[in-house]
Amino acid sequence: QVQLVESGGGSVQAGGSLRLSCAASGSIFSISAMGWYRQAPGKQRELVVGIAFVGRTTYADSVKGRFTISRDNAKNTVSLQMNSLKPEDTAVYYCAAAATLSRLLRRDPPTYWGQGTQVTVSS
Repeated sequence: QVQLVESGGGSVQAGGSLRLSCAASGSIFSISAMGWYRQAPGKQRELVVGIAFVGRTTYADSVKGRFTISRDNAKNTVSLQMNSLKPEDTAVYYCAAAATLSRLLRRDPPTYWGQGTQVTVSS
């Protein structure tokens, strides 16, 4: 099992910035990709960004150029810097981890999830 603990989030006005972090613990050897999904009220959970520990990164078109993911493999953490936030970015953001980036993007089991953190952007 892999445990994911998120931090960050909160409320900000449109155009502002927030930073999310996620720390992984437990069976770290079983994962090689982490990322973020989000779910707005009444909508399905959607990919924000996924990153392989070695290799590529995949961003949703809606956040390209505004959001940046970074990783610290030694600390088993990923961070998401969110700039130029828009009201439509309002959602609960979930950290995710999986054995490969492809599995993370497909949400194949086992995909591990954090508890979620609220991001609210007001206009």
